[in-house]
Amino acid sequence: MADHRQALWNDTDSEGHEPLLTEKDTTTVSTEGSDLPDSLTRESVELPALSEPELARHYTRLSQMNYSVDSGPYPLGSCTMKYNPTFVEDIAALPQAGTHPDRPAGTVQGTLQVYHELQEYLASIGGMDAVSLQPPAGAAGEFTGILVTRAYHEHNDEGDARSEVIVPASAHGTNFASAALAGYDVVELPAGADGRVDLEALEAAVSEETAALMLTNPNTLGLFERDIEEIADIVHDAGGLLYYDGANLNALLGRARPGDMGFDVMHYNVHKTFATPHGGGGPGAGPIGVTEKLAPFLPAPRVQRTDESDEAAGETDAAGTRYDLFDPQYTIGKVHGAMGNWLVLLKAHAYISRLGDEGLRDASAKAVLNANYLGERVDLEIPFGPYHHEFVASAGERDAIDFAKGMLDHGVHPPTTKWPEIVSEALMTEPTEAESKRTLDQLATAFNAVHAADEETLAGAPTATAAKRIDQTEAARNPRLSWHTLDD
Repeated sequence: MADHRQALWNDTDSEGHEPLLTEKDTTTVSTEGSDLPDSLTRESVELPALSEPELARHYTRLSQMNYSVDSGPYPLGSCTMKYNPTFVEDIAALPQAGTHPDRPAGTVQGTLQVYHELQEYLASIGGMDAVSLQPPAGAAGEFTGILVTRAYHEHNDEGDARSEVIVPASAHGTNFASAALAGYDVVELPAGADGRVDLEALEAAVSEETAALMLTNPNTLGLFERDIEEIADIVHDAGGLLYYDGANLNALLGRARPGDMGFDVMHYNVHKTFATPHGGGGPGAGPIGVTEKLAPFLPAPRVQRTDESDEAAGETDAAGTRYDLFDPQYTIGKVHGAMGNWLVLLKAHAYISRLGDEGLRDASAKAVLNANYLGERVDLEIPFGPYHHEFVASAGERDAIDFAKGMLDHGVHPPTTKWPEIVSEALMTEPTEAESKRTLDQLATAFNAVHAADEETLAGAPTATAAKRIDQTEAARNPRLSWHTLDD
């Protein structure tokens, strides 16, 4: 890995920024003769006047000013920003993948077979009995899982009584949001001194009002919850369900299964674990898995396999196998169109199929190995361990934001900062299984160089990027969403 240096350009007075197209050259174009009515036209418009090479270079330069996982490592803790192999894109681009969701089941048997196989793959990986592929993102999967939890309690005439969801203080923020959005009161659970679930605090928190405990394992400190079976017993004895946040599943692939630990419902972050693109506000996928008692409440439809021929509805294969859609008995209904985001799910299917059992085990082994190797190389305190796929270091007396800005000047993306709050000035770091030893060594060099830098240097960082230090609070509270406001 070489340092990623952003492209800086000085062909105008833009102080090293790539100019807007209108800052390069413009021409006045008359609207005379336009087919639009006069009320919808101006007398003339100012348009960029650029040759094709100039236009191509403009957008190429913009791309060179960005940092992505194609540029170098992206060690955002908890986000699993790993490199996704491009072969899954080739699979999704096959002409046979372009099936319309409203076609009759008999004419899309191959598509339904992929759906069914992915349901079975995910169920086996998670130790679940049934899977729905519908939710369009991890957070949507969380919310769907909690809706299934609510439906289960309502079916047992406990919908009103079960009004609380317990969430650890170090949990992902979406856990709190999903529970609240589903209408539950959120009970925050403090961590023990070792960073794991405090059993005494959990016993005090559960009651006849408990609907579920939402838990990530390993947790956001990278720690495996060693008392998970006892945790499951405490929740179940109180009549609640145990929810698994699948954000960190790639630490366990092929080695441990949430269902075997006592979890009743879970979501899968296929963009973290199975190499589909991060949604970024666009199409994603967050399937959910459940145990047998919750299967009747899953979203509709699901895919089932039968061995009976139905000539009126379409053909079967040579063995008489057929795939059809069905609605679970007490389904919560649809949570997304069709069966979910088909091409994203197809990529997950391709990734799992290509790696197989041994490949998935190898991925989890490398995720844990890489995090532990990097953790040993950095000159920072890591208060909690032993950790698995990620660790949370402390910037010490430094501000974690200053530390992160300093890393930008070393050509690498910084880790997640300031969270979880149990670690002072947290630097939450996840190198993922995709990175080589050479990349990890260079990443450690960047960490240690920033750690050794003086306060003045960090306070002025970054200096080697197209955009210098911004006021993050102001940017979040008052975002400028149009280039028209740049001069305000």
